[in-house]
Amino acid sequence: MDVLAVPQKREEGWYLSLMAPNTKGPKFAWLDPSRLYCNSQALSDCVKDLLKPFQNETIDLVAGIDAMGFILGSAVAITLGKGFLAIRKAGHLCVQTRTQDYSDYSGREKLMEVRVDVLKPGLRVLIVDQWIETGGTMRAAIKLVENQGATVVGIAAVAIENSEGGTWLKENYKYSHCIPNELQSQIDSQYLESFKNFSG
Repeated sequence: MDVLAVPQKREEGWYLSLMAPNTKGPKFAWLDPSRLYCNSQALSDCVKDLLKPFQNETIDLVAGIDAMGFILGSAVAITLGKGFLAIRKAGHLCVQTRTQDYSDYSGREKLMEVRVDVLKPGLRVLIVDQWIETGGTMRAAIKLVENQGATVVGIAAVAIENSEGGTWLKENYKYSHCIPNELQSQIDSQYLESFKNFSG
């Protein structure tokens, strides 16, 4: 499918077929969801789907996780008419920060940071990332928000895999993702049937 084309009939999660498989090996995530952001209708539909479970929730601020969560998180924030807070990989912010260590999907130990002059008790935050594999990155972001007294309204990502960490997040926080039930097993096995449409 042409990445910029929009089908006449848009089935649930139609935009997921725009995602591309990993062609660079095991050091990288198993697919590239960001390809769907190139299609304005796909991005819009993805954001609308992510926000459905939160329609009756008060959200004061959207936080996005470095780096791809910045794109989706910003789109969510604009759709809601709310501000956006960047949760960054440590060492990039030039202001006072709070840090949290974590292991990412590849098992590498990393450090994440957030500025200390925004989050406060009573603030209700929706945390957005592009994809949740092991859940380590999202759990670190949650700690950074909650340790400053703010409330995590919920979490949102294109997909949440049913890994141990992903399952824990689903059990403990309100969540949204864009994966129809019939595709969840493909997501969990890290291979989508739609990859057959890609050559090479």
